[in-house]
Amino acid sequence: MKTEQTEKLYFASDYMEGTLPAILQRLTETNLVHSAGYGADEFSASARQKIREACCAPEADVFFLIGGTQANATVIDAMLRPYQGVIAAATGHISVHEVGAVEAGGHKVIPLPQESGKLSAEAIRSCAGTYWKDETREHMVMPGLVYLSQPTEYGTLYSLEELRAISAVCREYSMGLYVDGARLAYALACPENDVTLPDLAALCDTFYIGGTKCGALFGEAVVFPKHDTVPHFFSIVKQHGALLAKGRIAGIQFDTLFTDNLYEQAGKTAIAAADRIRAALKEKGYRLTIDTPTNQIFIALDPEQLQKLSERVEMGFWENRPDGTTVMRIATSWATSKEDTDRLIAAL
Repeated sequence: MKTEQTEKLYFASDYMEGTLPAILQRLTETNLVHSAGYGADEFSASARQKIREACCAPEADVFFLIGGTQANATVIDAMLRPYQGVIAAATGHISVHEVGAVEAGGHKVIPLPQESGKLSAEAIRSCAGTYWKDETREHMVMPGLVYLSQPTEYGTLYSLEELRAISAVCREYSMGLYVDGARLAYALACPENDVTLPDLAALCDTFYIGGTKCGALFGEAVVFPKHDTVPHFFSIVKQHGALLAKGRIAGIQFDTLFTDNLYEQAGKTAIAAADRIRAALKEKGYRLTIDTPTNQIFIALDPEQLQKLSERVEMGFWENRPDGTTVMRIATSWATSKEDTDRLIAAL
């Protein structure tokens, strides 16, 4: 039997555990309640209203989808005309880690250079401007939507100033703005963050509030701040296989997450643990490859460091570097305990 000293620590991702105890309790309490399907239940109605209030968007349409890739593929397909594509950072999730789900729906992902995982307003303006200045543009894919994630794949954050600038460019070129919030709880809980849910509602055409990586069993809440932005979106969700028949399960989860500020509190747990780990890594001389303030930490390890640390800690592989080091990711979550954090720091 493994002892406390030899049992492996799991810091590979932020969705390795089940769900917040409050959600599990609420699911148990409501288990035998009869309710309508496909999100027409009272729990989903309550969750939608709480999300509208949190976003200061009383007319918002809110839909619960089963996962992040389904949300991205469905929203992007719904927001674009057949001849349009979506601008994204070359490192963005839809560019790298969704096996061409967007392209499979018939839309090109237009990758742009990034800085610390982020797109700039200038890069987006240049891309859109190049298209509209080209006399042969009718033969080309039109950029019709901009995809961001908050936090980014590298755990970095868009500031409110940056988001406003990008939103302005989108308006200038009649493009939509879509924000992937798979890890949004960790952004909202981060002291360095200055972008709120009402800011997202004011500046974006649509965004989603992540549940899967932020304490729910599964599920994401897609928000269209303006009513009827995409007519018949419910039908489009079903067509994409992203609709949950037992919609009350998603509704109960988000109703719980948006009660007593639980969503942001869950994020604070992860940020506190990550801050302690970052400080310990720096103190012990490890090389962090990017300055990230949220729950993802990227470190470059030489072969000996990688072998020794991997014996004790489950981390996520990121990339091999020309200098022979390997970049690994340490991710904290809503479930990261002080005890596991202490043990990880000791293992370093």
